[in-house]
Amino acid sequence: MNRAVEHALRGYGPEFRRLMAAILRDEGRVQDAFSLFCECLLKGLPDFRWESSFRTWANRMARNCCYKVVNAPAVRHKHVSLSALPERPVARHSSTNPWLRTTMKDRFRSLRERLDPQEQRLLVLRVEQRLPWPEVVQMMSEPGESMTCEMRTRKATAMRQQFQRIKTRLRSLAIAEGLLALEETGS
Repeated sequence: MNRAVEHALRGYGPEFRRLMAAILRDEGRVQDAFSLFCECLLKGLPDFRWESSFRTWANRMARNCCYKVVNAPAVRHKHVSLSALPERPVARHSSTNPWLRTTMKDRFRSLRERLDPQEQRLLVLRVEQRLPWPEVVQMMSEPGESMTCEMRTRKATAMRQQFQRIKTRLRSLAIAEGLLALEETGS
């Protein structure tokens, strides 16, 4: 079990930290949440039932750990060192390699930060992590929320519409900031 957790953290650890950073926006809280996540992963892996992909299950666990940290009293504990993982996430909002980044991409990233956390999270799950809509629905659902297939389909449709509104809003912000010209948007 320990070896499976170690492989999971090596493979997905940076992704989970980026997700936590997008939700918490505070490195101290991200460290607390990641520490709690590692502990929960170790304890919860034997109970994993493969009702979803491991990645979806672990992402949901990471999100729940963020909520626990947000709602926990402000008590700090000494952090356990995980030498196999980087000290900080490789990239805050993007998995783009540093040599491919441009000033324009950074400016678009700053526009995205104007969105509320739920909208940012939807973008992270759909655009950066490229999750299919059923997994996005599962990740964005409340813990313990059970849904029928029809309810999931309706929620996926609503999230697609919200996603379109977010893209439209980002396009408008980019035009207002001079990052896009009207003719580039097809409007």
